[in-house]
Amino acid sequence: MKEHSKSYPPYLDLHPTMKVQGTVKLPGSKSISNRILLLAALAKGTTKVHELLASDDTLVMLNALHSLGVHWTQEDHTQNYTVVGTGGHFPHAHADLFMGNAGTAIRPLVAALAVLGGDYTVHGVPRMHERPIGDLVDALNAVGAQIDYTGNPGYPPLHIKRGHIHAQRMQVKGNVSSQFLTALLMAAPLAAKTSDIQIEVIGELISKPYIEITLNLMARFGVEVQRDGWQMFTIKMGQHYVSPAEIYVEGDASSASYFLAAGAIAGGPIRVEGVGKASIQGDVRFAEALEKMGARISMGDNWIEAQSNGALHAIDMDFNHIPDAAMTIAIAALYANGTTTLRNIESWRVKETDRIAAMAKELRKIGAVVEEGQDFMRVTPPERLQPATIDTYDDHRMAMCFSLATLDGVARQGAAMRINEPKCVAKTFPDFFEAFTKIKHEDLF
Repeated sequence: MKEHSKSYPPYLDLHPTMKVQGTVKLPGSKSISNRILLLAALAKGTTKVHELLASDDTLVMLNALHSLGVHWTQEDHTQNYTVVGTGGHFPHAHADLFMGNAGTAIRPLVAALAVLGGDYTVHGVPRMHERPIGDLVDALNAVGAQIDYTGNPGYPPLHIKRGHIHAQRMQVKGNVSSQFLTALLMAAPLAAKTSDIQIEVIGELISKPYIEITLNLMARFGVEVQRDGWQMFTIKMGQHYVSPAEIYVEGDASSASYFLAAGAIAGGPIRVEGVGKASIQGDVRFAEALEKMGARISMGDNWIEAQSNGALHAIDMDFNHIPDAAMTIAIAALYANGTTTLRNIESWRVKETDRIAAMAKELRKIGAVVEEGQDFMRVTPPERLQPATIDTYDDHRMAMCFSLATLDGVARQGAAMRINEPKCVAKTFPDFFEAFTKIKHEDLF
């Protein structure tokens, strides 16, 4: 298995910073990268993928595809890859697949393997075995797949055997993770050989912008999905994935949130390059939340810029549409006047860690008053932020979020932070701390 060569210290000490300014070129989007890799592998033809994210999660998908017999190569000293499509049939019908803690990799791949059939074992790190996958497995088994749990029912690890997808209609719950619907959508054309397939969403569908990413990328690979609101999706029979020849990965909009928030808190301007008005990612709407808090936002087709416009204001907002980027709002709330309420964020509880519990615990360390519920969080900043040692729970977003608590804002000054296990950022943004250093003009390692 290939591994990233970058090494990290066991902890990182960050010092208070008065002002930030600069431009950050974003790494590729994790959500887009892993979707493109699977679609390119399933497509007919060869795909040149430009600016693929270099991270643990994309490495997991690349290695899994290699184990399945998919041929891919990387250009020297670039993040450009060439993937030779299989035309919808993985060469290796038997494989043992390690999926790390990559939800964007395991869920769509499980659906594709269940439809194509074979003999596959799928497993990950201990936290992955605590992240639910039952709604997806139930939806697939109900229409003829053969997926067994080899650990706790409802969770990986899994054993996928050769089944036979026979139904013209599938149902999946939408309230735990949108990745379950994404997985079924991406796998459906493989099963829609002799009849159309309809996928019905039961209950509320969360994180809708991520489904829009899925539909957009499927269309780029030649498969159109008919949508009736957010409850019914129809894949017409006889469609096949066909390579677009080349495709570019947008910068990661979730990663943009940390730098945009830094500009909103500590002066700026901070410009992020790689996402903008033309983005297919819903997380660019994070900028709207910052604007509601009082930041000054400007935007081009491929860039967004944020700067402080005085003290930030507390907001009360539903963040169901951007759950990952919403974590950054909980930190921006430390610099706001009043109590900020984040609503409809229950999906945080089944991410890389229980993010509601983890954020609440670490925010209290630095003096915030936090009220947490099953699906909401209220953050009231202290008069003065307290220095703290932040535990990261092997969750990349915890490390990146709490780095922002070192910034000096209009309302209050940042404090020294020790970030434990900073290596967790390798999941999506291996060079995060270097990029953060550049806008602060300080040395870290």
